[in-house]
Amino acid sequence: MKKEYLYTPGPVTVPPEVLLKLAEPMYHHRTPRFKKMFGEVNTKLKTVFRTENDIITFTSSGTGAMEASVVNFLSPGDKVVTINGGKFGERWTLLAKAYGIDYNEMMIEWGCAPDPAELEKILAADPSIKAVYTELTETSTGSVFDIEAIGNVVAKTDAILVVDAVSGIGADDIHVDAWKVDVCVAGSQKAFMIPPGLGFMSVSEKAWKLADESKLPKFYFDAKKARKSIAENNTPYTPAHTLLEALNVSLSMIVEEGIDNVIARHTRLANAVREGVKALGLKLYSKSPANALTAIEFDSIDAEELRKYLKAEGIFVAGGQNDAKGKIIRVAMMGYATESDVMNALSVLERSLLKVGMNIEPGKSLAAAQKVLIG
Repeated sequence: MKKEYLYTPGPVTVPPEVLLKLAEPMYHHRTPRFKKMFGEVNTKLKTVFRTENDIITFTSSGTGAMEASVVNFLSPGDKVVTINGGKFGERWTLLAKAYGIDYNEMMIEWGCAPDPAELEKILAADPSIKAVYTELTETSTGSVFDIEAIGNVVAKTDAILVVDAVSGIGADDIHVDAWKVDVCVAGSQKAFMIPPGLGFMSVSEKAWKLADESKLPKFYFDAKKARKSIAENNTPYTPAHTLLEALNVSLSMIVEEGIDNVIARHTRLANAVREGVKALGLKLYSKSPANALTAIEFDSIDAEELRKYLKAEGIFVAGGQNDAKGKIIRVAMMGYATESDVMNALSVLERSLLKVGMNIEPGKSLAAAQKVLIG
């Protein structure tokens, strides 16, 4: 018999309470029942985002929300900065290219975080830049960016700050309002603990002013239409209301635990994984490691072969992308994750490393992780 465990950076394990909600009978969405539930969801989302701004929910993946954050605030020929430190930062560049946006791509070495001072120089050199697009957590490298520092830089200009927090929010800290984030996008299948299918986008008043000027084509992802509907706890088009019902349950779990406690739990779990990994003599891939996931680098073995041994024991982790393929694995402790998940993952990791021929001392990672978890 084999149990399976999702330690991938999305989709993540869904709590039983949420699964039970998904199993309830279907009902019609244009009803008072839906409006009541959607109103509750909108209020709780603001707690997680730490914002008073409107949060728009799209029936889409997180990439849909990313696209919405381009088409709703820009016009053809506008200039933007895209911060590219991995596959998902690269996606901002690809979106800008797809819509005819003039982009300045700020390239960051994989595993590193952007230097706010460098961004400040770029913005000072060109006051016509309309927006800066960046990550909170670069999922492909396991890195977290200093959004507070970036927000302070961008806020001094007329540009808006757009942050992809799809993998980070709820695991790595973000204060949308206090850190001057104008647009923050997220997705449901990460620390929100529900299946894929919902994308979220918070919008500041500074960003809404750009929305009034935007001339890029939009229909389904029209934020202004959605904002009008939100005022009545509704959506302009058919919502994925069963997913929203599930989200209402998972958000209640987050609110009950307390968002500060949720972030502290993710920090503790991430630290335990990192200390366990280092105790085995392994290296972290990122110089700015995130809470949401830990990227582990290998020099002497094929990381893809290691993943096969992990999978054989029911442990699913993510591999590397582009030049990092075969060199790293990415282990997420995100959402519905506990201390037991850390110990389980490290235990199977040790056995799998022995199977691929690495000379490690069994139990060493577990002892190091225990010290962190015990405090």
